[in-house]
Amino acid sequence: METGQPRDLHSGAGAALTRRTFVATAAAGIFAACSRAPGVTFGVQSYSFRDRPLDAAIAGMQKLGLKSCELWQSHIEPRNIPRDEMRRWRETIELDMFHRVRERFAKASIALSAYNISFNDSFSDTEIERGFEMAKALGAPVITSSSNVQTVARIAPVAARHQMLVGMHNHSRIDPNEFATAQSLTGALGHGPFIAINLDIGHFTAANEDAVAFLGQHHDRIVTIHLKDRKRNQGENVPFGAGDTPIVAVVKLLNDNGWPIPANIEYEYKGGDSVDEVGKCLDYCQKALA
Repeated sequence: METGQPRDLHSGAGAALTRRTFVATAAAGIFAACSRAPGVTFGVQSYSFRDRPLDAAIAGMQKLGLKSCELWQSHIEPRNIPRDEMRRWRETIELDMFHRVRERFAKASIALSAYNISFNDSFSDTEIERGFEMAKALGAPVITSSSNVQTVARIAPVAARHQMLVGMHNHSRIDPNEFATAQSLTGALGHGPFIAINLDIGHFTAANEDAVAFLGQHHDRIVTIHLKDRKRNQGENVPFGAGDTPIVAVVKLLNDNGWPIPANIEYEYKGGDSVDEVGKCLDYCQKALA
């Protein structure tokens, strides 16, 4: 699978990208058979399986019949090591390791919709560069990133050079250097056509924003959606259907319009076994389209 964007997306040297065509083409290269529900790609953010190592997480996806995964960086990177050691690891690790991970997903018939590596203000320029090399080695077509507002100016030129979209992930904490509001996300898009959005509708709702309206207005710049349920006013994570997040309306909007945006379940509420809980979330989403 090609990880960069095809050159013919430019009509000529220096021509502007058509945003809708750009994102649609990127998405179309990801999903051949990723969903049980026609019209919507239901996948999973592997953070949902943070309680187990990668092989066990892949086994859980297979058990649930999931065919699409947004791979969380900590399923590959070492955990609980000092920051300097993590920087050294990212800057020097052989890419063969990522090729082997790619093969494990291919063997399981699970497509990687994105590599989630969260570039933030602490990242060196080399770490950012290596993040793109890692994503390409994985065969992931896009990157998602819980980034900082200030870091986007450093990410954008690297993304353009690699011809790879980076979707900025929002949380709910209102802070000048955090992505939370509609304004903060749309502001990031001004850094160029290779900066996109990874819309977490649960966090967006907790920040008292309107996920349905935002999706309708900016779907051509959204590369992935995180499905979770939260209460408004910075409310807690809750099981699907128990909060204020318009999960049903969002998946119906994706389905009705045929927008090729993967909808990735992110299990984050307090529950039981992660495979069982992701299964419950998946059932909820599928019933929304029944």
